[in-house]
Amino acid sequence: MGGAPHGSGSHVLVLNATYEPIHVCGVKRAAVLLLKEKAEVVEPGEGHLHAERTALARPAIIRLRTYAPVPRRSRRRLTRRAVFARDDWTCQYCGSRSDLTVDHVIPRSKGGSNEWENIVACCAPCNRRKADRMPHQARMFPKRSPRAPHPSVFIQVACPRVPASWDAWLPNAA
Repeated sequence: MGGAPHGSGSHVLVLNATYEPIHVCGVKRAAVLLLKEKAEVVEPGEGHLHAERTALARPAIIRLRTYAPVPRRSRRRLTRRAVFARDDWTCQYCGSRSDLTVDHVIPRSKGGSNEWENIVACCAPCNRRKADRMPHQARMFPKRSPRAPHPSVFIQVACPRVPASWDAWLPNAA
C-alpha cells in the first residue's frame, strides 16, 4: 500500500461495532482490516490507497463489523500526557498553558494516591509554590476536581492532531 504523508492522514479512528470510539490505528492496519472484511469505512479520508491489484479509498474512520470487548482498565492508564489532555493542557491552579508538570493534590507523603482522582496538570511555578502541602495549607485548590477521564481523551493522546472529521465521534467529556 502506498504510504500516507505524516500527520492526521496517517491515523484512522476505529469505532467498535456499537460505534463507540475505541482505538486509533495506522492507515495500513485499517486497510488490512478493510480488505479482510473485519471493518467497514464509516468516513473516507482524502485520496486512495494503491496496491498491486487494487485501490481503495483512504479511510478516516472505520467501524469493526463485530463487537470487540475493550478492557476498561487499560483504557484508563494514567500517564502524564493523558492527565494533560484530560485537563485541556492547562494548569489547574492558575490556568497557565506552559511549563506543565503534574501535581498530587494530596501529596504522596501525606497519604495521597497515584490515581486519577488525585493528580492534576500543574505548571512548574504552581507546583513549586504548593510544594509538599495539602491544598488548604497552600490555599491552592484545583479549578476542577480530578477524575478518571472520558475514554475519548485516550484517542486524543494517541493522535494529538485530531482531524475535524472525528469530532462528531469524540464527545468532549474530558
